[in-house]
Amino acid sequence: MGVRLRAVLAGIAATGLAVTLAGCGEAGGGSDDGGDGGGGSESRSIGLLLPENSTTRYEAFDRPGIEGKIKELCEDCTISYSNATEDTALQKQQFDALLTQGVDVIILDAVDAGVTESWVAEAADQGVPVVAYDRLAEGEIDAYISYDNFRVGQLQGEAMLEALGDDAEGARVIMINGSPTDPNAAMFKAGAHDVLDDVVEIVYEQDIDGWDPAEANSTVSTAIQALGTDGFDAVYSANDGMAAGIITALGNAGVSDVPVGGQDAELAGLQRIIAGEQAFTVYKALIPQAETTGEVAVRLLEGEDFDDLTPDSVDSPTQDGVPSALLTPVAVTAENIADTVIADGFYEISDICTPEYAEACAELGLD
Repeated sequence: MGVRLRAVLAGIAATGLAVTLAGCGEAGGGSDDGGDGGGGSESRSIGLLLPENSTTRYEAFDRPGIEGKIKELCEDCTISYSNATEDTALQKQQFDALLTQGVDVIILDAVDAGVTESWVAEAADQGVPVVAYDRLAEGEIDAYISYDNFRVGQLQGEAMLEALGDDAEGARVIMINGSPTDPNAAMFKAGAHDVLDDVVEIVYEQDIDGWDPAEANSTVSTAIQALGTDGFDAVYSANDGMAAGIITALGNAGVSDVPVGGQDAELAGLQRIIAGEQAFTVYKALIPQAETTGEVAVRLLEGEDFDDLTPDSVDSPTQDGVPSALLTPVAVTAENIADTVIADGFYEISDICTPEYAEACAELGLD
């Protein structure tokens, strides 16, 4: 079914097939935050499915950003939210529950983007558009909102070389990549390799199921046992959460002064950068991503055009030319925290510079 036809069907669904969701409670283990739909007898509804909550971004930024924009543009809209806690089977139940409820649009950040084709087809059969958020879900989706994830990986590679400085040529690097079920992880990995492969030697590499910091910790501990404490010069981490586990493993082995990089600009990651424990992260302005997604969802619900919000186009294994918005990531180090995450209001200085980090912040002029 074509994008525009499905958008029209979404508009029909919003006026003729919407169900009253007030008081209907949870959607497959999540929560319904939509209130009473503005007091009317019918409620227009949007489902929001996020993949996990071990990474702080989802509950702290993605969810409130999406929900806030939806409520700003559609006061009477009901939002049915669920988090799959990295469980694909649970997320399928949550998706089916949204269809049973009769939601008008679904925003899906898939745990495993490779299994969603049939889900999206079921939604299409009911005239329910699906917006893929952050991860490119397979199937005939209506829009995809994310970042240039290959560029994210390139930025990680470039920042790693910068952190290694004059020692970059021939440096020995451990690579700890993200979850194989997340297509973004493959893009980060490819982008990083694109920069690193001709310069450094990858001496150990492992993908981590579910982006689990504990598994990253044990994997790096295993790598240290295999390579020796002096058998590597840097550790690439696909995100900040895993970087925390990696840095702990390095400390337990007595390894210091080894650059470790991450991604997501998590608060704890930024504080580790301030303290000199982590070399860099990659900042993706999550609020613009979330708000764009919320606006696309509302326009689909209204049967309105959203081309101005999706100027890009990407191909998935199951669909060519997906209307997309690919936002621009930025590498963050101690030197540019003030000009990036703080300047954008992503975090306040007071959030980062707690008493434990006050002295380090003062040295960087963050006070």
